[in-house]
Amino acid sequence: MSEAYFPVESGALGPEENFLSLDDILMSQEKLPVRVETPMPRLGAFFLERGAGSEPDHPLPQGTKLELPLWLAKGLFDHKRRILSVELPKMYQEGWRTVFSADANVVDLHKMGPHFYGFGSQLLHFDSPENADISQSLLKVSSV
Repeated sequence: MSEAYFPVESGALGPEENFLSLDDILMSQEKLPVRVETPMPRLGAFFLERGAGSEPDHPLPQGTKLELPLWLAKGLFDHKRRILSVELPKMYQEGWRTVFSADANVVDLHKMGPHFYGFGSQLLHFDSPENADISQSLLKVSSV
């Protein structure tokens, strides 16, 4: 008999996700905090709560903080045009990296995010001065 479902290996630890992998599809839905660097026309009605009489063509103003899925943030991110700036999620910031370096055995990574390693490796796509520290932290935690 043949199997109804053949598992597809995850590609999350590489430069790109594997869009045939269920794990990568779920990981790409994880939310990422971003800040809008240029006004985005006609998106204000989608992302901001407005009253019943609000104008549907209202732009999303510069400086607005949002949480976007990883796939959308990667699609909009461009270091030349500066459309979005990405903020690190709390579990990848310096405070948590200090906890991981002290004793990573006591931290429940699945509770923090079921796709901790894959999502962390995808954060390296964005230009952040903390990328080297994040990658070192991911390597240390994975070896525990």
